[in-house]
Amino acid sequence: MAYPKDRFDELPDDLQRIGAHRGPARRGRGWIAFAWAALATLVLIVGGIVGLRTFMGIEVDIPFLSATPAATPAATATPTPTAEPVLDPTTIDPARAITTSIYNGSATTGLQNTVGDALAAAGWTIDARALASTRDVAVTTVYYSDPANEDVARGLVVALGVGEIALVPAETYPGNPLNIVLGADYPGATPEG
Repeated sequence: MAYPKDRFDELPDDLQRIGAHRGPARRGRGWIAFAWAALATLVLIVGGIVGLRTFMGIEVDIPFLSATPAATPAATATPTPTAEPVLDPTTIDPARAITTSIYNGSATTGLQNTVGDALAAAGWTIDARALASTRDVAVTTVYYSDPANEDVARGLVVALGVGEIALVPAETYPGNPLNIVLGADYPGATPEG
């Protein structure tokens, strides 16, 4: 049986359609799919890193995703003792608003968290924990920018059981009254091999 021919039986040669509704692929469509796939991959990676840090407490040391590490200032001469160390952190006047940040300058991974947990358990207010700008610091140092906080800095050295104190300009650690930079002399700071 033969069917009569109509206008759909004769297609122009310049029409590049395949099937009834498919037209030629638009230019650049592959790049759009690639961009969406790259964005989804990036979101999954960042989400995974945040999840590891937040929920599992695992330190993922990726320089461009980490907070800017604190600069380790050049050590200054330890001032002559002018204040007695505060041995009980609960006796510190809350109006002084003293918080402490801990920076790991040793080769031991996670030491800032171990020390931070121990000091917090002893009653010290720990504000932040991070890696120092260098991981080859030799001497543990408590840096303070206000001479009035020397007593607390000395108390932290006693609580750590090692280290020295150093007075630094306020702009060295803006917004942080006390900063501990852990060095290789800290007990438990052993190089990883």
